[in-house]
Amino acid sequence: MLVIPAIDLKDGQCVRLKQGRMDDATHYGSDPVEMAARWVEAGARRLHLVDLNGAFDGQPVNGEAVTAIAQANPNLPIQIGGGIRSAHTIEHYLTAGVQWVIIGTKAVKEPEFVTEMCRLFPGHIIVGLDAQEGFVATDGWAEVSTIKATELAKRFADDGVSSIVYTDISRDGMLQGVNVESTVELAQVGGIPVVASGGVTNMDDIDQLAQVSDQGILGAITGRAIYEGTLDLAEAQALADQITGQA
Repeated sequence: MLVIPAIDLKDGQCVRLKQGRMDDATHYGSDPVEMAARWVEAGARRLHLVDLNGAFDGQPVNGEAVTAIAQANPNLPIQIGGGIRSAHTIEHYLTAGVQWVIIGTKAVKEPEFVTEMCRLFPGHIIVGLDAQEGFVATDGWAEVSTIKATELAKRFADDGVSSIVYTDISRDGMLQGVNVESTVELAQVGGIPVVASGGVTNMDDIDQLAQVSDQGILGAITGRAIYEGTLDLAEAQALADQITGQA
């Protein structure tokens, strides 16, 4: 199971939001490439990047920073989400060196778009499902739909989606622990590997997720915890490897 550092980009800066609120951002650095290097040095095996402005604007805004990180780390798998709503954007990111693109809002509003993108870019599409009490939110979490995350997961089961990044909005950036039960349920119902996001706080969360990794949990994204020191990235990955028997 992977422990994946998150770098959230807002106006070219590295920040973290609380429950997706753009007006509640904590600033962690002004150089995204330097921040990526910090986590690579700590042993990151994958990076999770989010274009926060893009998520709200519906198109990439921090693309230059994403490209710079990818070019500085050519051998590091990178996934990017936020404002990805066209084949052109996907092609641009993959050409820049990003391994996976995360489709969120468009996956909810136009599920057939995911099907088509999986056909055009096989192996490079991740679906991002962000849920409030089980219901999927869109447009940078500004809107909550009437669609359940588990229903969408089933919808994408045969499309060739690489994985699902599942975020429990109520816990994101709050350091309140991971919603392990809902994460496992999504993996089992959809039959697609799930990366847990939202609420990772300390080693207990890594322990809990690693214990159920054989039920479809591919990894855990961590943001505020590693920035504020409640979780050590290297120690967390070592624990995950020990529990899952990986090296």
